Amino acid sequence: MASGGTNLYFIALLPDQIIQDEVTAFKQEAQARFGSGHALRSPPHITLVPPFRSHLSDFSALQASADEQEPFSVQLRDFERFGNRVIFVNVVPEPALLTCQAQIADFCHQQFGISPDPRPFHPHMTVAFKDLERAVFPNAWAYFSAQAYERMFTADAFTLLMHTGQQWEIKHRFAFR
Repeated sequence: MASGGTNLYFIALLPDQIIQDEVTAFKQEAQARFGSGHALRSPPHITLVPPFRSHLSDFSALQASADEQEPFSVQLRDFERFGNRVIFVNVVPEPALLTCQAQIADFCHQQFGISPDPRPFHPHMTVAFKDLERAVFPNAWAYFSAQAYERMFTADAFTLLMHTGQQWEIKHRFAFR
């Protein structure tokens, strides 16, 4: 696990199983074609609260934040990138998603002292990163950017994930009201 009696967690929206399977297939293609498999260490997700360390093991208070949320639609549209290091499924930044993320981040800051992410929220589902070599990036980007991908799912819960030392595992799902 983690050092000093703390574990590593993050909070995310997970799409339905069909979309999870499709995005996992993109991650597997990134590994097979371009040698980037790091994204396979977590289920397909949209990060709401980036990884944080905590000594806590009980996050049941998060249900209070989930109870404030109404289900909403999330739209996925094609592929995008951050610089020449990260390729992802683009998530349309709808107001309901932005509000949900802000409320959960604020709740985590108030309740658990988790520092807000200084970077602006840019919803996405990572396909290739960290181990995607710069020399291979242009080919990987050409491959993914040429593909059309459009899906929609209903976000009706957020999920707490915990790092096992090898990969991210679902710890708890918090259903919206």
